[in-house]
Amino acid sequence: MIKIKSLCILTMLLLTGYTSHSEVRLPKLISNGMVLQRDTKIKIWGWASPGERLTVKFNNKTFKTITASDGKWTVTLPAMKAGGPFTMKIDGTNQILLSDILIGDVWICSGQSNMVHQMELHSVRYAKEIASSNNPAIRHFWVTNTTNMLAPQQDVPGGLWKKAEPANIREFSAVAYFFADALYQKYHVPIGLINSSWGGTPIEAWMSDESLKTFPDLENIVMRNRDTAFLNQIKKTPANTTGSHPPQDQGLSEKWFDPAYTPKEWRRIAVPGYWEDQGIHNLDGVVWYRREINIPQSMLTAQAKVFMGRIVDADVMYINGKQVGTTSYLYPQRRYTIPGGVLKPGKNLFVVRVTNNTGKGGFVPDKPYQLIAGADTIELTGYWQYKVGLVKVPQRTSTGGGGFAAQNQPTALYNSMIAPLLNYGIKGFLWYQGEANTGKPAQYAKLQPAMIADWRQKFQKPDAPFLFVQLPGFMDMNYLPSESQWAAFREAQAASLPVPNTAMAVAIDAGEWNDIHPDAKKEVGQRLALAAEKTAYHDNKVVASGPVFQSAAIDDHKITVVFNSVGSGLATKDGEEPQEFAIAGADKVFVWAKAKIEGNKIILTNDEVPHPMYVRYAWADDPVNPNLINKEGLPAAPFRTDKP
Repeated sequence: MIKIKSLCILTMLLLTGYTSHSEVRLPKLISNGMVLQRDTKIKIWGWASPGERLTVKFNNKTFKTITASDGKWTVTLPAMKAGGPFTMKIDGTNQILLSDILIGDVWICSGQSNMVHQMELHSVRYAKEIASSNNPAIRHFWVTNTTNMLAPQQDVPGGLWKKAEPANIREFSAVAYFFADALYQKYHVPIGLINSSWGGTPIEAWMSDESLKTFPDLENIVMRNRDTAFLNQIKKTPANTTGSHPPQDQGLSEKWFDPAYTPKEWRRIAVPGYWEDQGIHNLDGVVWYRREINIPQSMLTAQAKVFMGRIVDADVMYINGKQVGTTSYLYPQRRYTIPGGVLKPGKNLFVVRVTNNTGKGGFVPDKPYQLIAGADTIELTGYWQYKVGLVKVPQRTSTGGGGFAAQNQPTALYNSMIAPLLNYGIKGFLWYQGEANTGKPAQYAKLQPAMIADWRQKFQKPDAPFLFVQLPGFMDMNYLPSESQWAAFREAQAASLPVPNTAMAVAIDAGEWNDIHPDAKKEVGQRLALAAEKTAYHDNKVVASGPVFQSAAIDDHKITVVFNSVGSGLATKDGEEPQEFAIAGADKVFVWAKAKIEGNKIILTNDEVPHPMYVRYAWADDPVNPNLINKEGLPAAPFRTDKP
């Protein structure tokens, strides 16, 4: 019996990864170059052999502990002031020496792609900022994307702390970097950015099982995803109704990118533009574009780049038969550096292979399409030739995993990308997310406060500042007052503001109609920094936001709107009368209002509405000119008074 019991214990230790000779191991976050949170007790933790005695030396102090029976150990360091760099030595069976450690403020940066978007993707707009970045006191840690639908995990699979220097800055989240830079310029305290974000993911993926208990539909999905039978089912390969040999791209087999290829039966098409708008009906597949570009000798002496705007969905670009760039999905702007020796004086063959999987395919309008070399530019807009290389036939799939994406499942990212961070001391949270949830604003108005409460509880920071970005303008502009799902979603985001120690960075003016990832990341980061100054650093003198609706008074034929956060006073960014205000009577038929600033109020009238009752501001997917600001230059938040 004793032998059997001993064997069971040994088996358990082997299965959990711990043996009597396990080396001391640290989580990925506890590593060289880390930033530890100032003015609060600091946890250092890891794993080793059960019962192992460990010593941690840091900042001229020594701390001792013994590993628990499950192989885990924790040392709690006293609160410290900002400073560094320091070293840390951990002694057990083995010795670990960590260097270049700073004490400062640590922010969890999370959300979807607009929090992901790196400085590299906005390198044209922020070329000067990238070139001049040299602040080793700002550190950034990317949490490697991974999912787990079963249970919270103990560690993240990878990541490194990197300094805000030219060699690394292109990898930083643009919003997070500009946030940190603004705070450092004011407070000169080291800033640590832990970026745990994933493009296209919904809020429920970032929430714990406990926080979803009051959302039965989502909780049911959590339970379903833990069912082994279901998980096995979604792994099944979709049925292929086109046979065992999928269709081939004729353009690849015939090498349409090769200058030696002789084009036959190619047709004319405009770039930019979608092919569905130019005589190609409902085509998903591969379309090839080609054009000969004359390049003067003078452009061959400088490094050349080609800008191909945005392409839906994926592309491969060839110049004179050489591949110069490729992008596998629709969102990034195409900015490819052309290797030396590819271009030649005179005619050059430009070929783009475009793959579209659903919806309209082609080149997004209102983006740069240019060849640039030094100070010279050649426009690449205009007519190209096209030919279809592959037509995708819709397929029937099995009932298994069609459309199933693990990263979009409730709790899947909390378990794998938030739970492993919980021991790490932090200052607060930055949250830029929502595009994936715009279809359900009423649900989001409840989900976000639930997540805020849950994260604060899990990190044991009940008052941690939670700063979030309200979605910017996006999609087609409507020149008449209309209903808007995105406007309703912005309202749902703002529903979290009554939660203590929250703040919202308004970005309604920072969007682009044809890009869900607008270039204006610096403005967003700096507005988050202003929110932090007031919410996290308690600077009550700072004007942290633009005008926020307070109340509306009806006086017969006019409505008077009063705002909070007017700063030095109301103004408009273009010096014109306020735009994007609409009013309605009892029938709720909205018309544009004549708006006039009187002190810190807006007076709204329209002769067609003799008895106005309701008012809206910037209530649209992408308002044409939301120009109301305070004199500090911060935009007013969209609002409506006719809430359902």
